[in-house]
Amino acid sequence: MVTAANPPLARRRYDLADLAFALITGIFLAVVALSLCTAPFAGKVVGFRDFVAYYATGCQLVHHADPYDAEAIHRIETGAGLPDHAVLLMRNPPWGLPLVYPLGLLNIRIAFVAWSAMLLGSLLISARLLRLMHGSPPNQIHWLAYSFTPALMCLNMGQTSLFALLGLTLFLRYHRTQPFAAGAALWLCALKPHLFLPFFAALAAWILFTRSYKVVAGALVAMAASIALTYWIDPSAFPRYLALMRSPAVVQEFVPCLSDLFRFWIRPAAVWLQYLPAALAGLWALGYYWRRRASWNWTANGSPLILVSLLFAPYVWLYDQCLAIPALLDGAYATRSRAYLVVLALMILVADGEFFTAKVISPLWLWTAPAWFAWYLLAARNRPANSLIPEPGA
Repeated sequence: MVTAANPPLARRRYDLADLAFALITGIFLAVVALSLCTAPFAGKVVGFRDFVAYYATGCQLVHHADPYDAEAIHRIETGAGLPDHAVLLMRNPPWGLPLVYPLGLLNIRIAFVAWSAMLLGSLLISARLLRLMHGSPPNQIHWLAYSFTPALMCLNMGQTSLFALLGLTLFLRYHRTQPFAAGAALWLCALKPHLFLPFFAALAAWILFTRSYKVVAGALVAMAASIALTYWIDPSAFPRYLALMRSPAVVQEFVPCLSDLFRFWIRPAAVWLQYLPAALAGLWALGYYWRRRASWNWTANGSPLILVSLLFAPYVWLYDQCLAIPALLDGAYATRSRAYLVVLALMILVADGEFFTAKVISPLWLWTAPAWFAWYLLAARNRPANSLIPEPGA
């Protein structure tokens, strides 16, 4: 009964931000449903995704063949449905080969469903851990992660960037309470090491300053185990991989990112130029950490690091930018302005629209990495003093 002593419960008022969250989450659910539910019945459609490169590599490894043999990989991929004029080779470092080896033991449709489930699980776990790191607030801000365009592209294409996101999130969550395990999780980040160069520079400085050597131990054990497995699977993997990365097909490929644009603008033949921005950003990262070393918080201070790492990576595709999710959620939780949340949701919606219309190699994607960084700087600039959740174990 409603009385003066028992007033009616106040109804939550929904605004434009809530509508935007619901809309982009609906897009996420639709894409995931289409991707996972139709794959087993899609015939050769699976072959049009980047996943086919991981599958073909697994097949080669299972048969003790060269995982970088373009001709053999091409035969497997065209049989799976990839256009005859194309060939996709796995470019992750060789220590990632044990991850794809089991795919070669499975039917391609079953392998794709299992692979997609692993990627989806990585995204869901990462979003949940990030929400926990911010105190599990009673809102839907974490929904932004679910329909973030790079994450959707990873799920659709079968790309490994979501594994790197999981590794980053596990490190951020457990670097104090379980440093060895957090260090081991960095192996997932090492699947895409070029995306973390300034981040790794600051991480090394933090380890030395705080003497967090258990993190190093975990990372070394995980890396040593994966390298040992790689040598057992294919002793020639490392020299073959180096030959692939030095091949004209890789060196002369244009990637729609600032560093590659810089190299092609100055001197296309000078490959070292695309690594120069990352090197300078690494020096900035060392100074950035050193000025904040006494009060360093990986949740907040790590956000600009990862965004700068993406912005100036030697090469970065749109799907790789799913690594911006921890920083964007940090900015979304930090800001007091609902308008900023609407702006971020609209940016994601624009990128989602572009995802369905533009090719992955299109220069139209050049705006995204700078846009995520600019939005974060604006959203987090007036962070309330009490908004930071103490790191576990701090």
